[in-house]
This record gives sequence, structure tokens and C-alpha cells, in this order.
Amino acid sequence: MVETITAQELKEKKDNADEFVLVDVLGEDSYQEQHIPGAINIPVTQIEEQASQHIPETGTEIVVYCADTECHASPKAAEKLEELGYTNVKDFEAGLAGWEEAGYQFA
Repeated sequence: MVETITAQELKEKKDNADEFVLVDVLGEDSYQEQHIPGAINIPVTQIEEQASQHIPETGTEIVVYCADTECHASPKAAEKLEELGYTNVKDFEAGLAGWEEAGYQFA
């Protein structure tokens, strides 16, 4: 079971300049339209091919997100990352909708 993180916890990580990789797992079009500041884009369908290019250390903290709690892309991406050997993966399951609902800005 992948650990989850709230919008407030994610905002605190960003505000504290914690070292982690924030990954938007939606498609490139969605990412171009709006994403959480500092996020990189690796669509869930490309996790296996692109993860090691963007996140070389398997112990790196990774936070993945997608659209909202109804979207299954981020849990799927988190599962794939763990299968690839990443050991510190968290799912911001509220996604873009939760970020907006908390009143935080998009890039």
C-alpha cells in the first residue's frame, strides 16, 4: 500500500524546500495547461521508460499526483515506481483538484 500525502503536507514540503521529486502523471496536454509548481511530467503510460532518466536514485522521495481522488493514474504510477525499485513513493491522491481546493496556485 502506497503512503498518501495531503495538500497541506505537500505545500509544507515545497515551502521547506525539502528534497523530493514531484511528478505529474497526467498527459502532456494536461501538464501544459496546469500543474503544481516544481512538478515534472511523466505520464503514467511512460513511467517505466522515463523514471530512471528523471529520477536516477531509487531512494529519492517521489510524490506523484493526477487529477483528483477519482483518477487512478497516480496510484497506478506509484505502484509501477515501487515495482521498479523506488522505495520512497507517496501519492498526493487529491491531485490537481485538491491543490486548487486548498487555495494553492498552479504553474
